[in-house]
Amino acid sequence: MWREAPELCGVVAVAKVVFEGKNLLFNMKKSRGRTSRKRRRKHLQSFMDGVNCSHKLEYINLRKWLKDRGFEDNHLRPAEFWDTGRGLMTTKALQAGDLIISLPEKCLLTTGTVLSSCLGEYIMKWKPPVSPLTALCTFLIAEKHAGEKSVWKPYLDVLPKTYSCPVCLEHDVVSLLPEPLRKKAQDQRTMVHELYMSSKAFFSSLQPLFAENTETIFNYSALEWAWCTINTRTIYMKHSQRKCFSLEPDVYALAPYLDLLNHSPNVQIKAAFNDQTRSYEIQTNSLCRKYEEVFICYGPHDNQRLLLEYGFVAMDNPHSSVYVSSATLLKYFPPLDKQRNAKVSILKDHDLLENLTFGWDGPSWRLLTALKVLSLGADEFTCWRRTLLGDVISARNEQQALNMTAKICHFLIEETQHVLLQISQLKRNNENLKKHLALVEALRLEDLKILEKSAEILCNLNMATT
Repeated sequence: MWREAPELCGVVAVAKVVFEGKNLLFNMKKSRGRTSRKRRRKHLQSFMDGVNCSHKLEYINLRKWLKDRGFEDNHLRPAEFWDTGRGLMTTKALQAGDLIISLPEKCLLTTGTVLSSCLGEYIMKWKPPVSPLTALCTFLIAEKHAGEKSVWKPYLDVLPKTYSCPVCLEHDVVSLLPEPLRKKAQDQRTMVHELYMSSKAFFSSLQPLFAENTETIFNYSALEWAWCTINTRTIYMKHSQRKCFSLEPDVYALAPYLDLLNHSPNVQIKAAFNDQTRSYEIQTNSLCRKYEEVFICYGPHDNQRLLLEYGFVAMDNPHSSVYVSSATLLKYFPPLDKQRNAKVSILKDHDLLENLTFGWDGPSWRLLTALKVLSLGADEFTCWRRTLLGDVISARNEQQALNMTAKICHFLIEETQHVLLQISQLKRNNENLKKHLALVEALRLEDLKILEKSAEILCNLNMATT
């Protein structure tokens, strides 16, 4: 917390000066002059903007390492920000069209880097071919194990030691995620585990390169860290297909320093590899004031996608949605409806049982349309095609669909409030889970705001139609 310095005790010197017939009273009380006020404002502003971390040894080493590879930068500084954590601050104002960063090809870590290392010959002869992702994971693990001997040590030193992607979360934390995300989190864990199991034989083939047993070096924990590093930090960069790799797309590149840039859904950028300069460049289409954090946009992702892929959520994210599962959708409709199975089949055939959402502007068209189909009366069922086209079938159908939407919204509000209470209790009793619980809590709080906004919109719609 920022506090003003306490006033000094003692006599305050007061001097009267006569100048051109006017008495000027100078209050010479220490720490109360204009300079002092400016200093305090500057100190407070620096705290709000971010704390420059350029002096830290790991960043000094990284910038020197990058400079040796042709990287020149005069305005981006690593800093700690109170709301986003580690990021990059600009020391000059940025205008739309300005280049944020230009990172030379020599600084990028790609499959080409891996093939030119001692791992290359082992990858070239391994059958069936490993995937580009496996090759990059293997390289990261091997270089991390090499420690001081690694050419990439300055970069490895600034990479996160741990991650908060769902694959890294404890079961108790995953169980508190919204249902669609919970299923995707479980799928992510299964996928990483399968990658590890399918790579074990290849890892064993690398034994001639290491004095230590490869099973110790290339363990599951190491692969999970490497996978998270690539999944959360790579930029998209398409490479030509190589026969030594499987047919999976080779589109990864790790970009030291550039990957310190954080995401904001409210900025616009252009990012691509420049064939003329042989550099990966990011150009901003937004304004950024001096000493503010520079943001880029990872894409128009909702918070569930951001948490799944990157391990964070963005507050007041305009793209955020709350998903309604098909089970939740169907529980509010009578099982004795003779057309129920036919209606569900129609929704399934037209892909209207998934991606049903509430957003900041209320229920989505997909959700309302699905509910209108389910609300069709026996005498209206033949009109289901018109419903899918957006036609109004009847006032009764419209009203029932709105009523069901409101019920689902209130159910999700109550469910979210219950989960938030569980999180609060777990945070008190599980110190080691606090960080990850806070992440899920942030997601759920954002969901609650969206649902409450949707409930308000639905209330106003109901009042307008009655």
